[in-house]
Amino acid sequence: MRPASRLAACLVLCWLVVGIVPYGLGQAYRGKQLVKAELLADTNAIVPGKPFTVGLLLRMAPGWHTYWKFSGDAGLPTELKWKLPPGWKIGEIQWPIPLKTIDPGDIQTYGYENEVLLMQEITPPAKIDSQSVKLSADASWLVCEKICIPGAATLQSDLPVSTTSQPANTELFARYRRLLPRDWPGPDVATADWSRVGSDLRLKIGSATLAKYPAVDFFPVPDEGTVVGHPAIESRNKNEIVFRIPIESSGKNLSSMAGLIVFSQQPNGEDRAAWQIPTSPVVSAARPVQARGVFTFLLFGFIGGIILNLMPCVLPVISLKIFGFIQHAGQSRQKILRSGIAFTAGIFAWFIALAVLLIALKAAGRDVTWGGFQFTNAYFVLTLSVIVLVFALNLLGVFEISLPQSMTRGLLSTTERKDDLGSFSQGVFATVLATPCTAPFLGTALGFAFTQSPGIILGMFVAIAAGMSAPYMLFSAQPAWLRFLPKPGPWMVHVKQFMGFLLLATLLFLLYVLGAQRGLEGAIWASCFLLVISVACWMKGAFVVPKASVTERSIVLVLMLVLVLASGIYFIGEKFQSTNLASVDSRLRGDWQAFTPDRLQAELAQGRTVFVDFTAAWCLTCKFNEANVLESADVREAFQRHGIVKLKADWTNGDPVITKLLQQFGRPGVPLYVLYPGKNEQPIVFPELLTKNMLLQKLETVSRAVASQ
Repeated sequence: MRPASRLAACLVLCWLVVGIVPYGLGQAYRGKQLVKAELLADTNAIVPGKPFTVGLLLRMAPGWHTYWKFSGDAGLPTELKWKLPPGWKIGEIQWPIPLKTIDPGDIQTYGYENEVLLMQEITPPAKIDSQSVKLSADASWLVCEKICIPGAATLQSDLPVSTTSQPANTELFARYRRLLPRDWPGPDVATADWSRVGSDLRLKIGSATLAKYPAVDFFPVPDEGTVVGHPAIESRNKNEIVFRIPIESSGKNLSSMAGLIVFSQQPNGEDRAAWQIPTSPVVSAARPVQARGVFTFLLFGFIGGIILNLMPCVLPVISLKIFGFIQHAGQSRQKILRSGIAFTAGIFAWFIALAVLLIALKAAGRDVTWGGFQFTNAYFVLTLSVIVLVFALNLLGVFEISLPQSMTRGLLSTTERKDDLGSFSQGVFATVLATPCTAPFLGTALGFAFTQSPGIILGMFVAIAAGMSAPYMLFSAQPAWLRFLPKPGPWMVHVKQFMGFLLLATLLFLLYVLGAQRGLEGAIWASCFLLVISVACWMKGAFVVPKASVTERSIVLVLMLVLVLASGIYFIGEKFQSTNLASVDSRLRGDWQAFTPDRLQAELAQGRTVFVDFTAAWCLTCKFNEANVLESADVREAFQRHGIVKLKADWTNGDPVITKLLQQFGRPGVPLYVLYPGKNEQPIVFPELLTKNMLLQKLETVSRAVASQ
């Protein structure tokens, strides 16, 4: 038998042994269903032209909760996207009055526990031809306890079409209609006056009715682009209550804000009721950011881009570029310059694409962060692992990355064009690996940019790209400096292979990240898939060669495709996807405890000083600080001597609560280090790069201050 035929027989046998396991999705945690979703209607039949109400019923597991339309400092509101026949109309979601919770770290959220019914009014057309109608909607939600897990479901409800109808699910709909906010009453019952004092809004309510209720609160519903602090009662006098609403940032100077006045006999009481507060129009636009401040932060971005080249996650690819400069030594100045420009173009292409994506996510109301929104996704890390592995195998000589001959002849007629394409790819690759590394200056610059307009965000990423690419452009523009590099020779083959091993080291780091995200089992299944990718690369290098016939090459390529797809379905679509999120406690060492809002609040309530390490498994800057500062003998002894409670806020999987805290501290990502001296004291924020002296001095100062109180 020919080699290709023997290989085909072996692969078919392996395929029959492994088989295919169906791909499925579901929201579960440790074998427990967190949310049961159901679509209900308040009628047993649809009458043409007659409005009726449907409701999304979410039943949460004990201790878990979903969120209101304004979730507060953390969380995401539930969304419902309908698929209705043409001519049907759907109203806005009617949100019941939520519960307000204050978690440790002063994290305030609004949401629902145990059960909630989100209602919408549907108006059918005056004429319906079918005898029944299938109502369908895509629901998505975020359910949280100590961790937050997104969920989604496609729900359906079949209702007959009739000339008459009877009420259905009466008790359930009546109960939640009683929890809906009411319109603002007339001036004889309540009055509302808004005013602006500095960066705060003041809301003065006059009402004899509210005076009968001990618990009165204001639940804000800010516009998109407005960041609101925690509303609080500033004064309460007989029939008058004054609320203070801090405005932390806004695209406009607001004169009022939508929201609810919630009142009950006790906070979050079952008897709670609410009035929808009236608002007044916006008065004027905000003052633009001073140009001097913008240019200062752009300079920080440029410096941060330069420092990104020194990050450990980027060094393997930077080595490839240096290797390319060695290859070009002695060649024409034009070719060296073109290679440097191509590498720079790859850096700019990725940063600009990333900026556009972040601007789009920000416009859609999403929480955006630097690096985190990629590396908190296990599938992004897995995809990057595949790319790193393929590049490493190519450098080790297992196979050659080459374009199809037709494309090579048509688009890359010279070897110089091919080199340019390789340099461009290296630039993109280096930037992808750089994004989770928040270097000094860069965190401050990006934290500023994410609160600004799309133009400033784009300008900041361009500045970072310019900083990261500057050394290569300078080197390629001065080819005379290449004479200091060794001359090309046979030794370069060994250097190329050594670079492959550096990329394999990067792959080990990425597998560590996957293990931190999905546990040991998830890392094992990912490794199985990567092993199959390696086999496919070997097949290409061994059998898809010029000497092989077209038939042999075609058979091997088909087998490679089948092997990769089958292993992807089995190892990733089934095994990897079904692994649970790794427990934070499994990654803790020494006397560190897992951060939760409840734990922080409990420690502060007992008068203890708390140090919180906001970190992630994929953050190499975090690992450097931990190894050289936080886990050093001097610092560990100081923590123990001063009785500091150490909490680790793990952002490896993108916890929304931690995301909100990062934004509150003006940081676009990890690392972040915060020292809470006491329950009512302002927290102390440390820079991204820690030093032992800095931390020890601050611990000593805080301990003396606490002892003197």
